[in-house]
Amino acid sequence: MNKIQPWKLRSLFRGALGAVVAVAGLAQGQAATNIANAASAREKLIGAWHLVRIDLGGPNGALTISALPKGMLIYTRDGHLSVQLMYPQSAHAQSNEYVHDGYEASFGSYDVDETTHTLTHHVQGSNTGDLLVGKDLPRLYQFDRDGRLIIRPARPEEHWSVTWEHY
Repeated sequence: MNKIQPWKLRSLFRGALGAVVAVAGLAQGQAATNIANAASAREKLIGAWHLVRIDLGGPNGALTISALPKGMLIYTRDGHLSVQLMYPQSAHAQSNEYVHDGYEASFGSYDVDETTHTLTHHVQGSNTGDLLVGKDLPRLYQFDRDGRLIIRPARPEEHWSVTWEHY
């Protein structure tokens, strides 16, 4: 039986140990990459967004694109939000629960439920006053493959969607 020299055993051991360390390092790097790519929805929301499009439900359920206002949506890390939209001059007379004379603005806090993809805005102030102040507005959210944020109402009687993109 051939006997392996001690120096050869040490070399084999060091080589095997080096391979294990290298594989562990690669696995750790891959895990860090996976964690970064799988950032929580709350983390993805944080920051300033600009309005890309608004889709409104038509009478037959078809979506129509409205006159696009200028808009900004901000989510802060500590759970606050602010949204403002200014409609074109042609839509200045527009008023509803969210818009007054062609302008929409509200602020407050928000919660995220990642299991149901629900985002709830807790309105503390609004340019429409009592129509929104004190209300909780549940929203369904999703991120498209380009990282855009799409928000839809959770209330079945509302038919619209808003698409936002990070600045």
